[in-house]
Amino acid sequence: MLPAIVIAGGIPKEGEPLYPLSQGKPKALLPIAGKPMIQWVLEALESASKIGAIVVVGAPLPASAQVTKVREVIPNQGEMLSNVLQGMRKVLELEPAAHHVVLVSSDIPAITAEMVDWLVDTTMQSDEDVYYTVIDRRVMEAKYPHSRRSYTRLKDIEVCGGDMNVVRATLTVGTNEELWRRILAARKNVLKQAALLGLDTLILLLLRRLTLEQAVRIVASRMKLSGRAIVSPYAEVGMDVDKPHQLEIVEADLLQRQKERKAG
Repeated sequence: MLPAIVIAGGIPKEGEPLYPLSQGKPKALLPIAGKPMIQWVLEALESASKIGAIVVVGAPLPASAQVTKVREVIPNQGEMLSNVLQGMRKVLELEPAAHHVVLVSSDIPAITAEMVDWLVDTTMQSDEDVYYTVIDRRVMEAKYPHSRRSYTRLKDIEVCGGDMNVVRATLTVGTNEELWRRILAARKNVLKQAALLGLDTLILLLLRRLTLEQAVRIVASRMKLSGRAIVSPYAEVGMDVDKPHQLEIVEADLLQRQKERKAG
């Protein structure tokens, strides 16, 4: 089993798409299909057989959440990198022998225990520093045709990023801290990320000369770590809620799932 960190520090600012719904409160607490968004994520992790201790960073636990694996709730540290690093430090306090940890965003409420277990089983077939999940555009649009996600066009595949990944528990940013911070800040814009990694990488990406494997190799080399891309068969892993229309899409999906369970 692997520990998990739920990153829940996002607070929509005035002028951003979800601000009218959140009104300055954490996005993780937005109601969706009858529950706070983060509760759906916690319940998937709670039911996953491959997940042990859970650390939540950035938002309080909803009063309605019935979870036994959550060992610590840490206040928002102000930015994503600080939230991730603080969560990893806490995981190592709780489980000093932990070798990898699952990082999960609180805004992918459609994930299930099956998807979590698949990711752990798949990643633990090798021993890398970082496993980054991507979803093929065809898979995403088959499940969520109106999601309007952003995609990266590579030589061999067109993908969007997933929001459930696996990293080595002892991974440190070292002298690359500012680069890590800037890359995470540009996580919604692959071209900006490529430019941060070097003009040559940006040019190769624009010309669609990079395969997925080559792109991972370049990023890993620049960041001085080992890495592997995980092509997930589950669109839900990449269906993060950033805009009202995406909340509506995911809510409809979750309500349909509840309806089918009751009927079954």
